[in-house]
Amino acid sequence: MSFWDIVWFIIITYAFVAYLVVLFHIIGDIFRDPDLSGFLKAAWVVLLCLFPLITAVMYLIVRGQRMAERSAQRAVAQRSAQDAYIREVAGQSTPSDQIAQARALLDAGAISQSEYDALKTKALV
Repeated sequence: MSFWDIVWFIIITYAFVAYLVVLFHIIGDIFRDPDLSGFLKAAWVVLLCLFPLITAVMYLIVRGQRMAERSAQRAVAQRSAQDAYIREVAGQSTPSDQIAQARALLDAGAISQSEYDALKTKALV
C-alpha cells in the first residue's frame, strides 16, 4: 500500500463521515419540522433511502435556509430555558428583577434614595 493510497483512503473516509453527518442532520430536521405533513416526511425519507446523495443535495437547496433558522431558534430556546433553570436553582434574579425589588423597597420607605441608587448601580454592573 503506497502513501497515496493511504491519503486517498483518508479523504474518502472524511467525505463519507461528512455525508453521514449531513444525512443525520437532514433526517433530524425532517422529523422536527412541524410544518411538514406526515406524508411529506415519509416522502423525504423514502427519497433519501432510494437516492441518498441527490436527495440530500436537493433538501439542502430547497429547505436549507429554513433548516438553519429552525436550528437557531431551537438553540435560542434551549439557551433561554437553561438560563431560567440556572437562575431558579441558584436563586438569582435578573437585573430588572433586582431593580424592581429595590424600587418596591424605596416606595415602601424601607431604604433611602441613595441606597436605591447604590442597589440599582450594583444590579446593572
